[in-house]
Amino acid sequence: MGVQCIMKKPKILLVPYPAQGHVNPMLKLGLALLTHGLQPIIVTPEFIHRRIVANMDLNDYQVRFMSIPDGFSGEEGPYDFFAIEKSMENIMPNHLETLLHELDEDDDGTVVCMVIDLLASWAIQVATRCGIPAAGFWPAMQATYRLITSIPEMIHADLISETGCPRHEGMVSSLPSQPLLSTEDLPWLIGTQASRKARLKFWIRILDRLTSLRWLLLNSFPQEFIIHDDEYQDDDYISPPHNNPIIFPVGPLTEPSLTTPKNPSFWKEDTSCLEWLDHQKPNSVIYISFGSWVSPIGDAKIKTLAVTLQSLNRPFIWVLAESWRHGLPNGYSETVSKQGKLVLWAPQFQVLQHKAVGLYLTHCGWNSIMEAIQCRKRLLCYPVAGDQFVNCKYIVKVWKIGVKVKGLGQKDVEEAVKKVMKDEEMEERLRKIYHRTMGEETSSRVAGNLKAFVLGLNQLQQDSLH
Repeated sequence: MGVQCIMKKPKILLVPYPAQGHVNPMLKLGLALLTHGLQPIIVTPEFIHRRIVANMDLNDYQVRFMSIPDGFSGEEGPYDFFAIEKSMENIMPNHLETLLHELDEDDDGTVVCMVIDLLASWAIQVATRCGIPAAGFWPAMQATYRLITSIPEMIHADLISETGCPRHEGMVSSLPSQPLLSTEDLPWLIGTQASRKARLKFWIRILDRLTSLRWLLLNSFPQEFIIHDDEYQDDDYISPPHNNPIIFPVGPLTEPSLTTPKNPSFWKEDTSCLEWLDHQKPNSVIYISFGSWVSPIGDAKIKTLAVTLQSLNRPFIWVLAESWRHGLPNGYSETVSKQGKLVLWAPQFQVLQHKAVGLYLTHCGWNSIMEAIQCRKRLLCYPVAGDQFVNCKYIVKVWKIGVKVKGLGQKDVEEAVKKVMKDEEMEERLRKIYHRTMGEETSSRVAGNLKAFVLGLNQLQQDSLH
């Protein structure tokens, strides 16, 4: 009898930043790469891997998950930005390098490429040391990437200091075809002065490292700038600046285009809210969620929002983790039980798909925005940190599919609700942006960009053999 030859799939290692909003799009990218004959492996630190194993059935996915030590001694966290940064820079690199050698020594195909979340830029240096071609992955909006890459320009133009502080009050336009951004919208302006300086240093380190990347995959649609027909621009391919990688928009990576059984979650989802929605009138429910990564906004603001939601006399679902609930009035859940439902975590995509949900009060995280557009839901925007302020500007000023909430008091929220519901043209704008970002033409273009990336990788492999 002849010997059966089993084709070994080349491995592609995916390294996300350790947060749900980064792991989810990386997983979807891995699922998309499966169709191109690659074997995706997602590598996360142990504290994230434990959450994945506890809350996801990994048998549902054809993507492998592997972990590396993180130095957190088995503690569950949560860990702040700087604790994670310290682990990424000082603990994880050696362990990732060891894992790469182990994967190359087994009989199940070699590692031909690494796709690295730019916020996990420490892994770029590991790829360089191991001689593995690396692609960057930007899990957020393309405009935010351009804003980050314009940091040197802003320093040179004296718009910001070398520590990232705005030189002048007012508006700053970082690049053409972006809306005017306030200096308050800059993603690193979080926390104390020392914290802001450290965050800017984090971004500048990323800029230094990404110059060694061959490609950059953006989880963002090419036409993110303009929605109005008379101004519409079709940016299919983005020419990279000098010494920067070739950029391919491969997003948004959304649910229907993939074989994912459901949107993966690090926390147990309360599915009872879906049955509760079945008993509500169409477009009557406000869904409130500030995502999985944002730090608590403070007891006083939670109390204010709680009183406001009750006073609106509209049904609502409010995603509120235990760490956020200290500001709730005593007995609040029972008091509003006939009007609203509080859950620790929700199956967000299924909630937004439901016909009863009419409004989404959101922190403006990129994944949440994409899901809202996919489900065509009007947005009430309350950005809290990072890129959320830039995202909010696009929602309100460019796409005009939502309204910014000035505060969480009754008057501010009521005014925002009235404004967003009275906008009769918003439904049409939602339909338009949905088709332009997730329709067949864009999906075909995105598939072509992903294919072009894989072809470039294959060509690189062939050249290395000669």
